Amino acid sequence: MPKASLISIASYIPEKILTNFDLEKMVDTNDEWIVKRTGIHQRHIAAQDEITSDLGTRAAELAIRRSGLEKSQIDAIICATMSPDHLCMPSTACKIAANLNLNFGITAFDISAACTGFIYLLQLADSLVKSGAKKNILIVGAEKLSSVVDYTDRSTCILFGDGAGAAIVSTSDENEIIDVHTASDGTQSHLLMTPGCGSAYPASAETLAQRLNFIHMSGNEVFKIAVQTLTKSVIEILEQNKMTSSDIDFFIPHQANIRIIEAVKHRLNFTDNQCVLTVGKYGNTSSASIPMAINDAYESGQIKNGSTLLLDAFGGGFTWGSAILKFGGKNFYEI
Repeated sequence: MPKASLISIASYIPEKILTNFDLEKMVDTNDEWIVKRTGIHQRHIAAQDEITSDLGTRAAELAIRRSGLEKSQIDAIICATMSPDHLCMPSTACKIAANLNLNFGITAFDISAACTGFIYLLQLADSLVKSGAKKNILIVGAEKLSSVVDYTDRSTCILFGDGAGAAIVSTSDENEIIDVHTASDGTQSHLLMTPGCGSAYPASAETLAQRLNFIHMSGNEVFKIAVQTLTKSVIEILEQNKMTSSDIDFFIPHQANIRIIEAVKHRLNFTDNQCVLTVGKYGNTSSASIPMAINDAYESGQIKNGSTLLLDAFGGGFTWGSAILKFGGKNFYEI
């Protein structure tokens, strides 16, 4: 059976920065409260004429260059997003394929797993490579969450930012994806959702007036469930692979909230040096969060070829998942 490896990583961060002090002028909040409760100081916001596929394309182009592959060698594109260009069709992955001039014969589709999207992508890509169906898969987590955030709701607008992360998963005999676990619990979906503009509440003057087209979240309930679920998910994947926290070079959790990350980190005995944190400067970028964090650690020279990474995420649905892999890309100084 072929083995699969993550051979490159990249991200794209929009230029505009929205600070906590900017938000103070928009809603009843303040910098001290936001930092204390979330750890977020700022988030990046896409330009008005930038859409999710544009962000994903920028990250994808860099990921392909860093992989050493030609664009023509990419045989599938899978995009995870909860802020697609279009509600129904075409998929954001198809738009990215068109932007990359991969216009004929390539498999391209989206998945919806909210903040766990990148781990779901890894599992799909890993399976497709191991089955022999595909050889080089571009996976993209891309979000323009500013398009689905209600900037009159202080409980949610402080959390989210825009950005994209991309990676290539390819057939390789070295630095394989060791294991990926994903799961869900749809009975809790009402706690974190975008209620409107689907078949449940089709777009209308009434649903727009009720602001159902924006993210709605029950923060306290989500916090409690997230900490418990993320901790359990990591314990299970480590035990099943006969590993401990000391076997992991870098723990890269979904960057949602510093209090969630710290709670999980301490319960699992990860050190500060093992834990990658980017939530302070990017906020919660949902499916883009983990690849953006991996890329930050990669570009800083921390993550190197052969580094063992543990990824962990929780998102609306509810969905959650963990992954253990050895990074298979070149060292940053070599590219």
